[in-house]
Amino acid sequence: MASGRRDLATCRDDFPALARAVNGRRLVFLDGPAGTQVPRPVIDAIAGYYATCNANTHGQFVTSRESDAMLEATRDKVAALLGARSGSEVSFGANMTTLCFALAHALGREMAPGDEVVITQLDHEANRGPWLGLAERGVVVREVALRSDGRLDADDLRGKVGPRTRVVAMGLASNALGTVNDVGPARELSRSVGAWLVLDAVHYAPHFALDVAALDPDFLLCSAYKFYGPHVGVLYSRPGLLERLRTDRLSTQEETAPYRIETGTLNHAAIAGVGAAVDYLDSFGAGDSLRARLVDAMGRIERHERSLAERYFTAVRRLPGVTVRGPDFSDRHRAPTVSITVDGRTAEEVARFLGERGIAVWDGHFYAARAIEVLGLAARGGVVRTGISMYSNADDVDELLAALVELTGQQR
Repeated sequence: MASGRRDLATCRDDFPALARAVNGRRLVFLDGPAGTQVPRPVIDAIAGYYATCNANTHGQFVTSRESDAMLEATRDKVAALLGARSGSEVSFGANMTTLCFALAHALGREMAPGDEVVITQLDHEANRGPWLGLAERGVVVREVALRSDGRLDADDLRGKVGPRTRVVAMGLASNALGTVNDVGPARELSRSVGAWLVLDAVHYAPHFALDVAALDPDFLLCSAYKFYGPHVGVLYSRPGLLERLRTDRLSTQEETAPYRIETGTLNHAAIAGVGAAVDYLDSFGAGDSLRARLVDAMGRIERHERSLAERYFTAVRRLPGVTVRGPDFSDRHRAPTVSITVDGRTAEEVARFLGERGIAVWDGHFYAARAIEVLGLAARGGVVRTGISMYSNADDVDELLAALVELTGQQR
């Protein structure tokens, strides 16, 4: 769709929210890990759907047929973003959490008491809670330990996967600490015992090019509102797997993939926005196909975001009383998400101080509550999280650092 590779520096003009000021001070949006801002083309696509073809599917009239065509076109676009072969491998839902619960219910029906599921202490609760719930069926849930440096214990992973393991559920990137997990060992171990590999790519998808062919999961989930779209959950399923599962569905629902796990009428307008979000990313890439352009665009976004995040990481760790929680940037892949604690201050106090200066960052555990607990940070209110997005720039980072210098009473 892209007619020419856009300059990434121009993207800020596309996000209406970035022009907002409060009390004469521009807002600095560093809250992307909880949901990015949305560009104008996505907003227009959602409004345009409501204005022109707001109809349910499978009707014998023009607006219904346009809805059908939009849904299938968006599946194909998301497939290109994920590196999947076709839109038939892409299911939609209200959000990632809802889809993960539906997937866990279906996979749980294939398990017997004493079968095991392996989860991690680093993951978001959306990739823990649905699997922990299978304990009601007699399934044993095992946890992979989180090390103090914010990385998973690879030896513990090997020790937790065994002959009764049926599912290995792991995040690709931590929304709390920025850790990017090496899922290669999890894939090899799950294959060796015949277990399903379920990957949570919610925090990975906005920052890196996804390639389900290379990652080789059985299932992968992500959320469009983290990559500049609206609130829609996405599930990739390996071809042939979804049809074998006893999903929660009405008798009137289509039995084939990708529809088999989708319940009720989807949010068509939001899905139109998802397609527009993929088109938007496409406009920043170069290549002969949508997939090639998306890979190129995500590579450019990754390099831009890493540069800013590393700059912030290097400077903030020098401030007195500030401790960065999570891995450094020596890892080849590291999400542009940097979390800190400040001595003598709760995370909420720090975030409020920054918020009063127009800087949007998050405090708490961000639903990665187990990780914050294991690291001993729950009592101080978790961490203060800064997230770099494609529209972030050096001025954003400098304003944040200046405010933290003010807070810590130290000049840079």
